[in-house]
Amino acid sequence: MAYQPATIGSGSNRPFANRREAGKELATKLSGYRGRHDVVVLALPRGGVPVAFEVAEALDAPLDIFVVRKLGMPGHPEFAMGAIASGGVRVLSDDVIRWYGIPESHIEAVAQQELMELQRREQDYRRGRRLTDLQRQIVILVDDGLATGSTMRAAVLAVRAHQPARVVVAVPVGASTACQEFADITDETVCARTPEPFSAVGLWYREFSQTTDEEVRALLQDHAQRVGTGSAPS
Repeated sequence: MAYQPATIGSGSNRPFANRREAGKELATKLSGYRGRHDVVVLALPRGGVPVAFEVAEALDAPLDIFVVRKLGMPGHPEFAMGAIASGGVRVLSDDVIRWYGIPESHIEAVAQQELMELQRREQDYRRGRRLTDLQRQIVILVDDGLATGSTMRAAVLAVRAHQPARVVVAVPVGASTACQEFADITDETVCARTPEPFSAVGLWYREFSQTTDEEVRALLQDHAQRVGTGSAPS
């Protein structure tokens, strides 16, 4: 498999208005995939769904979700020590765990809690519908940004189990180091903007409120009706 270096965008310090605007800009970096019949856009819910909606609309491609949950550090859940994804995949940051001396029992407790939320979201968004067939497809994984990259890394590894032809990671904004670190597991990585200093994803959006479950379901339904894929919950 021939891996490509990350496509690093501008270092613009202008924040996006919101996730929908970010998705429209990201879509321009992926225009080479428009009109193909072997492309599937997978959103990481919840924040990745509005971004991925605009990408899927622009590429005229099916849209689905791929649930991944960050494993937050005990007492500091905003900091990731790993992630879990659909299909039983778990990715841990060995450096973080070793540096902070996080015991296995704490990791398991957090993982079990996040697994319950992962399963809830799967049931809520899918309503019994199975994941779009990814075998021999070009899968474009979309989120609203890349900071440490642990959540997206778990998603990539889990998607690989479905034997896609190609895996592309695409985000509107990310830390340049995180974007470059995906070269070993993706076929292509696209970061539309890589501002410095980066700090956090939310700083690069003027409006960064939490995406709701209702918005996720509505966007999936809207796109499915437009393209006729039937990929939304009924």
